[in-house]
Amino acid sequence: MARKAITGNGAIALALKQVEPDVMAAYPITPQTEIAQNYAQFVADGAVKTEYIPVESEHSAMSAAIGSCAAGARTFTATSSQGFALMWEMLFIAASLRLPLTMPVITRALSGPINIHCDHSDSMGGRDCGWIQLYGEGAQEGYDNAIQAFRIAEHMEVRLPVMTMIDGFIISGAIGPVETLEDDEVKKFVGEYTTLNPLLNVANPVTVGAFDSLGGWYFEHKVAQNRAMDNAMKVIEEVGKDFGSLSGREYSHFKTHMIEDAEIVLVAIGSAAGNVKTMVDTLRAEGKKVGMLKVRTFRPFPYEQIRQALSNACVIGVMDRSDSYGAQGGPLFTEISAAMFGGETRPKMFNFIYGLGGRDIFPDDIRGAVETLEQAAAGEQVSQTRHYLNVREG
Repeated sequence: MARKAITGNGAIALALKQVEPDVMAAYPITPQTEIAQNYAQFVADGAVKTEYIPVESEHSAMSAAIGSCAAGARTFTATSSQGFALMWEMLFIAASLRLPLTMPVITRALSGPINIHCDHSDSMGGRDCGWIQLYGEGAQEGYDNAIQAFRIAEHMEVRLPVMTMIDGFIISGAIGPVETLEDDEVKKFVGEYTTLNPLLNVANPVTVGAFDSLGGWYFEHKVAQNRAMDNAMKVIEEVGKDFGSLSGREYSHFKTHMIEDAEIVLVAIGSAAGNVKTMVDTLRAEGKKVGMLKVRTFRPFPYEQIRQALSNACVIGVMDRSDSYGAQGGPLFTEISAAMFGGETRPKMFNFIYGLGGRDIFPDDIRGAVETLEQAAAGEQVSQTRHYLNVREG
């Protein structure tokens, strides 16, 4: 094991190099470009035997990845923002074909106005396209998730594509410490790729992408996809535990911080979880019973486990880095709300939207959110459920 000073993108590219898949198909887009660039250099230098397919768009990247994976090759790609949006049609096809692709998504705002900075509009917009979604807080989790994604996607009880997220620029372009594994450790952990019904097996010809209309099996296909998502719940935990045995860093669906006796709990996802954790420590030193829950697995969403973890909270504040227009709140808020609705206790819940288009979030913004939650905990009337942090009004 080695300790490196490396960018978030660099850490993910290194993880992919250590896995050494058969095929990469990619098109560069800010802030993901460094992954494609680094991997292209690995190929050019002969450091990996991967077939690199440079394509003319992200739609083509996902199309080539689908073809490669269906043919029987371990395959990955990477993207961000508008590139993710351009893949839209093919994301659903990859999932419905049950292809175990993996894809780092370096999160970035969607236009318009044109904006190249971080928020979760891209990945959250794709939350129901049938892919497993794992969010990382920093470069270390980006590296670790990129490796685990292959084991999860390729598990015979899952066989679904996996996207792993880190925050654009904030993590992707920042240099930080990352504990890396040895190449042979990663290859052993991921294991040999096992393909199912590959197109290139001429001894067992199959049809892929057939028309399936009225009277067909479309409905049953969709049910099977959702049952594979159910299976993924335990597989993600098993893989996270195995990874912990290898690296000392065990993963589950979420992580809590000082939540056991907390009256107020903040729920966060992505890099802002680190900011929230720091503020929780500050508020604890001031004698306030505040805790945090950081979500890692967004699809499938761990409803029951999160409901149990938050069952003792009086008030919950959910922080979203994307908005859901016309909905009750942001994507994370609506999931947490749905989870808590089925519980015996019904804590008050509020949504805090922050960081759209890369807008900074400061400690006082988080403190202000907690002050709003304290008002609710004290029985005071809070006029609205959805609040925007560090936004210019008027």
